[in-house]
Amino acid sequence: MWTLSGFADEISPDFETQCRVAAALDLKFIELRSAWDTNVLDLDDAQRQRVKSLLRQYGLEVSSIGSPIGKIFVDEDFDAHLGRMHQAAYMAEYFRAPYVRIFSFYVRPGTDPDSCRDEVLRRLSALTRLATGAGVVLLHENEQGVYGDTPKRCLDVVESVGSPHLTLAWDPANFVQVGVRPYTDAYQLLRSHIEYVQIKDTKRSTGEIVLPGLGDGEVRDTVRALRADGFDGFFSLEPHLSEAHSLGGFSGPELFTDAWEAFTTMLRAEGVPYT
Repeated sequence: MWTLSGFADEISPDFETQCRVAAALDLKFIELRSAWDTNVLDLDDAQRQRVKSLLRQYGLEVSSIGSPIGKIFVDEDFDAHLGRMHQAAYMAEYFRAPYVRIFSFYVRPGTDPDSCRDEVLRRLSALTRLATGAGVVLLHENEQGVYGDTPKRCLDVVESVGSPHLTLAWDPANFVQVGVRPYTDAYQLLRSHIEYVQIKDTKRSTGEIVLPGLGDGEVRDTVRALRADGFDGFFSLEPHLSEAHSLGGFSGPELFTDAWEAFTTMLRAEGVPYT
């Protein structure tokens, strides 16, 4: 049984609207990235309490904290960023989320990513030690422009850190953006470390973000392979159908619903049970 979730702030900045639309789609989980235009790590006490109340009211749980950890350049100050990781771990505990999504630090344009490897691994190891102590699992996302944006470097990240508290979030559109055919080039290499799947698709020729299955993200091939492999985890909708930017994206209620319908139609056609 696969479990659907989604970046609810793609629906609306207003958190109650996020919850209402998600519940109407029969989602039982959401990915918490922001509420009322405030990043999840910056929610104050009153906002956190309101979020928790609304989650309870609409029968929703949090699959992952969609944090911005690792979305700084690898040569920027890390100590302050490590403090943000403490906050992310606290939010995961507060909302009972098993995962925190992170990134492996942006590489300056024109810089060889391999020259940053040791510093990236030092930072990720520190983040992972903190996550281990907090009892949460970090999901590394293959964001374009970070150290781990290619399959080879994604593998390097998880194998070099070598902890069950650092795994991979698979984002097919992000792979397409760096010239990778996700299923063809990356699936077998990374399968044993894939614990969470983000549903976003794009066309290689134009860079246009499209409904799941209509782009070059090889989403259907990946769905079939994961089903054959017995995958049992979260699939988080992150459609980006209206806009995309460095801190996330937006779709609106209608386009988010379109993405949900496209993906669930695919699952039904492939005979995949989901909740």
